[in-house]
Amino acid sequence: MSILIDRREALRKTALMMGAAISASALTGLLQGCKATPELTYVPQFFSEDQARIIMEVAEIIIPKTETPGAKDAGVPGFIDTMLKDCYKKEDQDRFLAGLTAFDEQAKSAYGDNFIYCQAKEQVELVKKTHDAAIAEAKENRDAKRPFILMTKELTLLGFFTSEPGATQVLQYEAVPGAYHGCVPLAEVGRTWAT
Repeated sequence: MSILIDRREALRKTALMMGAAISASALTGLLQGCKATPELTYVPQFFSEDQARIIMEVAEIIIPKTETPGAKDAGVPGFIDTMLKDCYKKEDQDRFLAGLTAFDEQAKSAYGDNFIYCQAKEQVELVKKTHDAAIAEAKENRDAKRPFILMTKELTLLGFFTSEPGATQVLQYEAVPGAYHGCVPLAEVGRTWAT
């Protein structure tokens, strides 16, 4: 009879056998290393790598990949990073980052782990819960500054629908409304216009 054991369980049992030879912080580091970390699709300039991973997952929840490209496919996380770095005022950048930190803390409080390590179902649940609360607050207080989740949603939609995949594969796209024919014989035009 063979007993299958996963890596995490093997590490726990090894730590128990070693007793005090391994510290709690070292064990925590080992166990964190067992978690799948989403691979970054761009090199962040404004965000830290962990912050970029959160933005990447939130953007993909807002516009997931279906038969059409999702936010990651359209390069939305990199767009958000660039927009915040190059176009937003310092106070708005700080408000966004504070909201991002609070959002990750909310994940730890609700699910016992950072947002990027939560299960997909929990991630979607937290984004929806945070979004719905922000919408309710915006209806109550129309003068309030946009919170993190609504800023992220706005930037995700802007980035997606101005990207090539969003504009050409999701929206109806026509490069120029009507073809341009610069040299057409008068007989094909049918009549001339008065000047």
